[in-house]
Amino acid sequence: MKKKNDLQLQVCEAIRACQEKQADDVTVLELEKDSGAFTDYFVMCSGTNPRQIQAIADAVDERLEALGLRVTHSEGYKQAEWVLLDYVDFVVHIFSEKARQFYDLERLWKSAKRLEPAELMAKPRRTATAKTTTAKSTTAKTASATPKKTRKRKA
Repeated sequence: MKKKNDLQLQVCEAIRACQEKQADDVTVLELEKDSGAFTDYFVMCSGTNPRQIQAIADAVDERLEALGLRVTHSEGYKQAEWVLLDYVDFVVHIFSEKARQFYDLERLWKSAKRLEPAELMAKPRRTATAKTTTAKSTTAKTASATPKKTRKRKA
């Protein structure tokens, strides 16, 4: 169960990195286990020019490396028409608009379940919720205690 949650977190972080660099049409395909697929997810997006495509690839790489995940294989960075970042359990595809239309992976993998990024990112993660709740209660306790101390000092 932990591995699936970790994988979901990693895919969500890749999506966030794409979105932060203004990637267009971010799509996730969940590939079926019995389809002969070599990975669990495809994260796909488009960039409008080579510089943006490279910036998206760099952002994904940096964000996932911060989680301790390194790309196992990458292709296409110099040409920046179709950059592929392989993280074993999922693959990030960053296309130019023209290349995305030409290769049309969504059609080639039509048996895959298409997920909206928001749908995948909305699934609850226990560790993040627990940390947020703890942080909120600690902040509330500190905030309520601070004014009382300030008032006593002034009096």
